[in-house]
Amino acid sequence: MRLLVLGGTQFLSRAVAADAVRRGHDVVCASRGQSGGVPDGVNQVRWDRAEPAPQELIDAGPYDAVIDVARQPSHVRHALEAFADTHWVFVSSISTYADDADPGGPGEGALKPPVAEDVDLTDDPEAYGGLKVTCEQLVLDAAVSAAVVRPGLIVGPGDPTGRFSYWARRSETSGDVVGPGDPADIVQVIDVRDLASWLVDLADDELTGSFDAIGLPVSFADLLRDVVPGGSVVWVDQSFLSEQGVQPWAGPESIPLWLPRPEYDGMLAHDAAPAVAAGLVLRPLADTVSDTRAWLEADPAARIDGITLEREAELLAAWRDR
Repeated sequence: MRLLVLGGTQFLSRAVAADAVRRGHDVVCASRGQSGGVPDGVNQVRWDRAEPAPQELIDAGPYDAVIDVARQPSHVRHALEAFADTHWVFVSSISTYADDADPGGPGEGALKPPVAEDVDLTDDPEAYGGLKVTCEQLVLDAAVSAAVVRPGLIVGPGDPTGRFSYWARRSETSGDVVGPGDPADIVQVIDVRDLASWLVDLADDELTGSFDAIGLPVSFADLLRDVVPGGSVVWVDQSFLSEQGVQPWAGPESIPLWLPRPEYDGMLAHDAAPAVAAGLVLRPLADTVSDTRAWLEADPAARIDGITLEREAELLAAWRDR
């Protein structure tokens, strides 16, 4: 297969390119080349996607499939102008769903209103879901065939967000660990390598349809049992965490993966079964934890989001003294 990866230098798109090369596919990555290098064995063509596709990239075709992770509609429009006659795999997001309390997936969950024109997400991060809705529709309307994939929280080695890295750092602890909220709260993650491999499968097999790409739902208690097997989890009410100024989900003052309930009951509880039936293979969470921890140990510059160990100790002391 001759595969065009739009990106290829960061996290998911880089994992896609690396997986495709390992299988012996002929891979071309198109990117600005400003955020890192492509994997060995990949042919890179420079492209600022704010502009039409360069002739060099068109001449390097034809391609059997395109895998795209874009979030700006103009970028997708320019790519479709050049490559609409190719099978597309478009990577969207579960952030396209309008109701975070509803776990309904493709064909069930309502989508956010589309945002038709590009938005600087630094200024308006809430536009992300609507931008992805527009990108999805552009691909479905123009490409000769397409699969739309909506991942949840993507984790694993190389994660630039630092969210799961917070837990991987804690994975060898033997002390007390804050368990945020209710231990029965449902959470989901997906290893970047599992998602990347499946995206290549979708391209290779020219599979069509829309899927939520996510790991199997587990309780927060079960997740922490895998993540911090030697730790003693102390469950702390979400109301107390909020009163103490702890932020959910992401950021330096957050406990990553924790989300307020019930308003976010559905965001981390989507149905993985259709994607699994379509070939998605999920590795054990413990493997993702150990591999992420090894990456953190090997790369001192790797990002770790969330509260510090000192702040966690303060919270535990305040919880006991309440």
